[in-house]
Amino acid sequence: MTSSPTASSYPMRILMSASVPRRREGGVAAIIYNLGVELEKRGHQITYVFKEDLFGEDKISNRFNELVFSHRLQRFVAKDPGKFSIVNLHAPSGLLYGIHRHWLGARILPPYVMTLHGLEERRVHVQSREEKKGRAWNFKLRNRLWHRLYTFPLYRGAIRTADGAHAYSRDVWNILQLKYNMDVDRAWYIPSGVEPRFFLPRRYDTAGPLKLLYAGTWLDQRGIYYLCDALEVLSAKVPGITMTFAGCHIPPEIIQQFFGPKLASTVVVHPTVPSGQMQELFASHDIFLFPSLMEGLPGVLLEAMASGMPVITAETCGMPDVVEDGFNGLLVPPADARAIEEAVLRLANSPELRERLGQSAQQTMSRYTWERSAIMLESLFRHIIEMEGKASA
Repeated sequence: MTSSPTASSYPMRILMSASVPRRREGGVAAIIYNLGVELEKRGHQITYVFKEDLFGEDKISNRFNELVFSHRLQRFVAKDPGKFSIVNLHAPSGLLYGIHRHWLGARILPPYVMTLHGLEERRVHVQSREEKKGRAWNFKLRNRLWHRLYTFPLYRGAIRTADGAHAYSRDVWNILQLKYNMDVDRAWYIPSGVEPRFFLPRRYDTAGPLKLLYAGTWLDQRGIYYLCDALEVLSAKVPGITMTFAGCHIPPEIIQQFFGPKLASTVVVHPTVPSGQMQELFASHDIFLFPSLMEGLPGVLLEAMASGMPVITAETCGMPDVVEDGFNGLLVPPADARAIEEAVLRLANSPELRERLGQSAQQTMSRYTWERSAIMLESLFRHIIEMEGKASA
């Protein structure tokens, strides 16, 4: 939903929380902070709760992090139920709070708006197929059982106990309606924004070898096997081509080993990149290549487009929400190395096409501001407060 009913302008006391580290460099925490800053500008009081705030020095098994965080978050809100007007909890952190509110305290506890980044249903769909190809190291039998018996129920419960929902992609938004019966009066599609610092001038007639860029966590679901297949062909067809992997947060030798000695001179690895240097990273590369098999709406894709980079990404999940094939980027079928290869060659052979796509991408992203996203989220919060107020009157 992109508009809202008229609401009064009273200030809200908003809790925004996710079971992730509080660092601002990227990911979920960066999204929360960017939205929070804009909401604060609009007169609202924001309280942020991240993993460190509830765990402290406690050492919790990674497998149970989400459940323990959900329990402590529920207790944190319940101990002072009048402190917040509304709570915005990123799935699956809201599970136990949602159960508590609906069964024990709907009249005194603030409404719960869930934010959902991606679909566990799509993870099963994608990774089951990739595992059969031997291309999913995180979806073996034990992982599948754990997902079915633990992870998936956490997310499903967090969705079903929410009073309202915020989705970053239409892919997620549609499933919330069709599978979880959350109609458009409670589930809204609100895309992320882009910080102004990414909108830099760009030259497209640069001399020298072609430089490809991937930025993000190193995961099997990110299409890396198909990148490897495509690079083996491209390294022979495009002299001097390089592929940089940035912000993967693993030792470079793991990535180098994955691609093997044949591509050793092609692959460049920067394990970590400070948030403030991302715009320079985009500016120093020619094409952003992100063939992920499952996502929500990846913020790094929006940032690359804002920088004027021509992008190649998979036609799945939230990517087609922002990328129109042949207009502001190139879309390729998921899990298709040949399509990746052909898209890169199209751009490698045409600086004019790189410029046209890159400029259109930057113009598209000019509409994706954090202020716009925050205004939409503010409207959703007011709408849910009003609906829940009527329901509990």
